[in-house]
This record gives sequence, structure tokens and C-alpha cells, in this order.
Amino acid sequence: MIDGDTIEIHGQRVRFNGIDAPESRQYCNDASAHQYPCGRRAAEALANFLAASQPVQCTFVSWDRYRRFVGDCRRADGVSVASWMVEHGQALDWPRYSHGAYAQQQTNAETAKVGIWIGTFDNPWDWREQHAESASPAKSPLGLVSRRQIAQSYSCQPRRLCTQISSCEEARWYLANCSWGSKLDRDSDGIPCEGVC
Repeated sequence: MIDGDTIEIHGQRVRFNGIDAPESRQYCNDASAHQYPCGRRAAEALANFLAASQPVQCTFVSWDRYRRFVGDCRRADGVSVASWMVEHGQALDWPRYSHGAYAQQQTNAETAKVGIWIGTFDNPWDWREQHAESASPAKSPLGLVSRRQIAQSYSCQPRRLCTQISSCEEARWYLANCSWGSKLDRDSDGIPCEGVC
């Protein structure tokens, strides 16, 4: 579990197609205007939802600008992950990419006042833009703080390509910790995946 709209399957980051969930560090306001960590709540809701019917299967749609696999994902019981997240108010339909595919689920969630619709919030894409200067690309998902914990979020998987790696930190971890990591440093200058680092 990376956050409310991204998971990792066998070392591959997968971004859900057409939705956007609150960021891990994002706070929203509840019905009483009290702040709560809506990004973490979305991730927890996703974790509980996925745990109920495994494994998750994802169909490839494209690669995003962060070199993440973008996919349409379903639980083992066939339920669409993106649809469920939007319908339960844990993510938003992202029209820029969904072309309105989840608009009805979003309307249902807003009408029912579930999830983030119970109060007020910034759209995740707006929140990211407002906090871009304070965001660091080396930040770990869900606020992991120690190097040991960061290392635990990666695992050595054979036949890794730089196009499948989402950050310089991840590329450096593979270079230092995996038997095949040197393949990421083709010119042997100590910098893996130079398009990312």
C-alpha cells in the first residue's frame, strides 16, 4: 500500500487509472470543520477493501510521467478498485484522465456525504500544486521515516527496467541491495537510471 490511489504489486508501483485520492500528507475538514488526515484515511480504507478479496489484478493502461504503471484494477471478486474508492468518498473521479468514467459514483458519494464528502477538502490535484514547493521527491509513502523502513518498502525483483522505477531513491536502493542492480548503471558511474536521478 503506497497511498489511496497507488499500490505496489511484486515491486511494481501501480497507479489507479482515472481517480485521484487525497495525498498521504493531506488534511481535510469534517462536518464540524475539524481537520483530519484524509489522505491516510483513504489509504486505510483501500487497504481494508483490498484485504477482503485477494489477489488484486490490474490491466495495463499506460505509464505516467513518474514512470508508474497506470492500470484498471479489480479485486479477486471482480469489484473495480477505482469505482469502489470513488463511490465510498475516498477518491475523486479525475476527469482529465477518466473522461467522467466515475462521475456517477462521485455524485452518489457526494449525495450520501460519505468519506471526504462529509466536510470540505481541496481536490488532490490542487493540493499537490499548492504544496509542490514543500514536497520532496525522496519522501517515502505514508510518512516512513527510517532508512530501514524505507528499504522494507522495496524488494528485489528480477528484470527491472529504469522505465519501471518511480524515483531516484528507489533506483539507488536497487543498485545497492540487489544482485542485478548494476544493470541499472550502464555506464558504471555510480548513478543508476540517469533519466530518473
